[in-house]
Amino acid sequence: METNDQVEARLDTLAKLREKGINPYPYRFPLTHDSDALKAKEEDLLASGETVAYAGRVIRYNLKGKIAFIHLKDGFGRMQAMIQKDGVGEDGFDLVKMLDIGDWVGVKGPMVRTKTGEFSVQAKEVELLSKAVRPLPIPKEKTDEHGNKVIFDEFKDVETRYRQRYVDLALNDNVRATFLKRSRVLQAIREYLITKGFLEVETPVLQSIYGGANARPFLTHHNALDIPLYLRVSNELYLKRCIVGGFPKVFEFAKDFRNEGIDRTHNPEFTLLEFYEAWSDYNDMMVHFENLYAAACVAANGSTKCTFQGKEFDLAPPWPRMTVKQAIKKYADLDVDALSDEQIKAECSKHHVELKGNLWMRGLAIKGLFETLCEPHLDGPVFITDHPRESTPLCKVHRDDPTLVEQFEPYVNGWEVGNAYSELNDPIEQRALLVQQVERGRGGEDETHPLDEDFLRALEYGMPPTGGVGIGIDRMIMLLTDSATIKDVLLFPLMKPE
Repeated sequence: METNDQVEARLDTLAKLREKGINPYPYRFPLTHDSDALKAKEEDLLASGETVAYAGRVIRYNLKGKIAFIHLKDGFGRMQAMIQKDGVGEDGFDLVKMLDIGDWVGVKGPMVRTKTGEFSVQAKEVELLSKAVRPLPIPKEKTDEHGNKVIFDEFKDVETRYRQRYVDLALNDNVRATFLKRSRVLQAIREYLITKGFLEVETPVLQSIYGGANARPFLTHHNALDIPLYLRVSNELYLKRCIVGGFPKVFEFAKDFRNEGIDRTHNPEFTLLEFYEAWSDYNDMMVHFENLYAAACVAANGSTKCTFQGKEFDLAPPWPRMTVKQAIKKYADLDVDALSDEQIKAECSKHHVELKGNLWMRGLAIKGLFETLCEPHLDGPVFITDHPRESTPLCKVHRDDPTLVEQFEPYVNGWEVGNAYSELNDPIEQRALLVQQVERGRGGEDETHPLDEDFLRALEYGMPPTGGVGIGIDRMIMLLTDSATIKDVLLFPLMKPE
């Protein structure tokens, strides 16, 4: 345990508390109200004089002779406790004088208004619930001549905040608000899907064959079975197995893992929502997507509008639709259908579009031009539809153009915020495309799909026409909470060890 003068002083106080027979870590406290409930029933509680039991962390402490005013912060806000020596007795007031900022304390008594008019607990009993032996870096506050609160020495070192999120949450209400919004968003999404008849399921995290996305996996080893295993990169193939098995609508919030880079919008561990609906195609999925995203925005912000880094977005349906080729024509003034393979290669070279692997694929070159030349302009919201056939091996060929697939990617703020297909359910074609993926991997591409024989066997039993969607939840929360980096919306983001 690292110590300093403040820690040593608190450890000394801890020893004195034990000497007095006070348990600094009791087993429970019979809470009757949180701060929200107290404020909601303010007038009734003042009129009735009933005894309440409230608890929170000491974040402000003011001792004046025989009276102490302590602000206690719980999961919803803060409430003042007024503790008088005459009210809690000699022993109780001795305990109060031994409290420190950061301690968890419970108080019991009626609600009153102080002389300054502050709604407070008039404590008749006080109990130490957890002694903090390490001091919180509490910011200093003062009020300027205009009545504005000025805060000094905030706990705002970014790396320390991410490493010690427990302190960040304890001190910074805006950080707590972000994660409360995250919870509300997940609940709104879940309610939308359940209302539409979807069943929530769970699929394996440890997989003998990874699949469902072009991604580099994490590899581990199971000792008892003596086999290599992968952390899943996507839950797609297992959810499709559920469709084969007869569940017509399924969804899952999945923790997925991709052994790739870390940047402002990527973390190796992330939350992905995927849902699949039988008897549907990608057109039906667009309707679900825009409605679901709008519902999430309402849950976070009270309307379908949100602001991110100074830009306002209205996520109300319907969202505009634009094909990949239309986007390239609009933003790059290129008609790719009129260009030869050599001309497309020249455009890729001109715009520094990297073509991976040794196998030339016209569709992947077109997709690369789109990503480089168009994505930065897609403030959106907008659906980009009808991608080149080589983009994915898991999607149906476009019903009107065999060089395309029925895929859409929604964009907001220049970000791809999801992916969706009319799902490929032809087992013969699916096998051929996955075999091709293996060959592409041998040809030098480092993010291709492996061949999953069990998934192919499932398709051979028959999967009905199906639409499917994947949504990156963390990027959604970034947008809806105006958070500049993905680490701001992950409670405990991956960090290098100290």
